Formats: sequence, C-alpha cells, structure tokens
Amino acid sequence: MVKRLYKGGYASMKSLDELKKIRYQAKERMAMRGQDGQDYRVVVGMATCGIAAGARPVLNTFVEEVAKAHLPVAVMQTGCIGMCALEPIVEIFDKDNQKTTYVLVDEKKAKDIVLRHLIHGEVIDEYTVGHYSK
Repeated sequence: MVKRLYKGGYASMKSLDELKKIRYQAKERMAMRGQDGQDYRVVVGMATCGIAAGARPVLNTFVEEVAKAHLPVAVMQTGCIGMCALEPIVEIFDKDNQKTTYVLVDEKKAKDIVLRHLIHGEVIDEYTVGHYSK
C-alpha cells in the first residue's frame, strides 16, 4: 500500500481491486435509490433536525429491512420536510404517488412500517401525521 501526502496528512492509496470493490458497493447502494418497477418509495427527512432526532438509524433500518426482505422499494433521503417537532419523519409514496407521512419514527416503528405497510399494504394510522394533528 502506498502512502501519499494530501492536504495536511497522509492517506493510503487503494489497490485496483479495492477500488473496484468500492465501486461495486456504491453501485449497489445507488440501485436502491430509485428504479422503475418499484412498489413504494421511502423518503426519510435527513435535515439537521431529523438527524438530531434520530433519522440516521431510521434510514439505516429501512435500508436493511428492505434489502433483507428483497422488496421492490426505493429508499432515499431528503432535506427538511417542515415539521421539526415531529422528526424523524418518513414519507411513503406508492405507485400512484399517493403519500403517507409517518412521524416520530424510531427503529422499532420503521420495522413495523416495513412489515405492515410495505409488505402488507396497511397504512398504520397511529404513526401518521394525521393522528398527531387531531
């Protein structure tokens, strides 16, 4: 492994095989972000307020659970959704672009949303923004 000097320090250069592996992994991750033929699109709010409220583990849970179940679902992130007090927020879009907004989502709720909404098509009313605005 060769070390090269970069702004303020040394970094290891990767071998060609390592770079090919990194490229392959990046392509796999990009493929999950949105292809035609997806049943759903899961969008997790990842602005500063969402990240501070725990959106990163929620996003990771969706990615892992969707991959584990081999679901035709695109998982992606977005910036501010506009309801900071209800973060982490997850929007689920179906094939007809109908949106369900889930709020105060944690890892447990994310797993439940994958099972009940993405696999069985059931909107979980008690997790939605409509439930909290009543």
